[in-house]
Amino acid sequence: MPKADINKAGWEQSEFPILCETCLGDNAFVRMSKQEFGRSCGTCARPFTVFRWNPGTGMRFKTTVICQTCAKIKNVCQTCLLDLEYGLPTQVRDTALGVESEAPTSEINREYYAQNMENKMDGAKSLLEVNHASGAGKEMLKQLARTDPYYKRNKPHLCSFYAKGECNRGDACPYRHEMPVQNELSKQNIQDRYHGRNDPVAKKILSTHAANMGLQPPEDQSITSLFLTSLSPSSTEESIRTRVLKSLPAVQPSQLKSVVHVQKTRCAFVNWKDRATAELAAQAWANGLEIDGETVGVRWGRSKSASGSKAGKPPAASTSVATSA
Repeated sequence: MPKADINKAGWEQSEFPILCETCLGDNAFVRMSKQEFGRSCGTCARPFTVFRWNPGTGMRFKTTVICQTCAKIKNVCQTCLLDLEYGLPTQVRDTALGVESEAPTSEINREYYAQNMENKMDGAKSLLEVNHASGAGKEMLKQLARTDPYYKRNKPHLCSFYAKGECNRGDACPYRHEMPVQNELSKQNIQDRYHGRNDPVAKKILSTHAANMGLQPPEDQSITSLFLTSLSPSSTEESIRTRVLKSLPAVQPSQLKSVVHVQKTRCAFVNWKDRATAELAAQAWANGLEIDGETVGVRWGRSKSASGSKAGKPPAASTSVATSA
């Protein structure tokens, strides 16, 4: 840490970057350039040591975009901001593990937070606690983990002049001559990827996994309930409510409308106030939800017309849905 200049006391110096295997590339003799305080961190805005290198033949030059302190807080790569262990966006990992991001998302206090976390780590590799996560969350991450490097991610960016029909460099152009495709993955940014919010890549991964696990959202947008089966005999409405909210730290408790526990059939209905929150819960519980020592099954609820419920007989309606699920 530079101490000669008091204005540089919070700036970061490092000898080697924190990178994933994909960003580092397949070249065992990669050469890097190093520039102390070359740019400000993309999340905490503190100046840090920037590294730049070419990961392989035909690939684009890559550079670090966040400081090592921010990378250690989230256990992510300094370049692609994907989790170092699972190769997934932080939003996917945090949703599966039920982890809430404590880092400030606004400019206020973000430098102060980063400095405090740096002192708190005291040589630790990461502050992320995975050992205390539920078995269902760990299983979900094992299924989604990207264990092999994906070097195609290092390919050059698209040539904007080619898209306009104005590039005259031909084969000498270092950029790819392909037409851009506009879809939901076209708009990505560092802040959303790091803090795990509104990440289009994470949303696609979570929704696809939920659909593969039988939790495809129903077409009826009025359905905002999830059905839990195989509950523990000791489970109560209060214990179910507590576990549901604890597994979804990004959801406000006010978003939970009600929990209807049917002790006789060991099932429960979790009713949310809006469809978006219900879909988020379904994605997080795609591999089940651990409540009172039991991994319970999760299914979407049904509309009243589909479940065939009769007015004035709530228990019969619950039993009907439980049997069909």
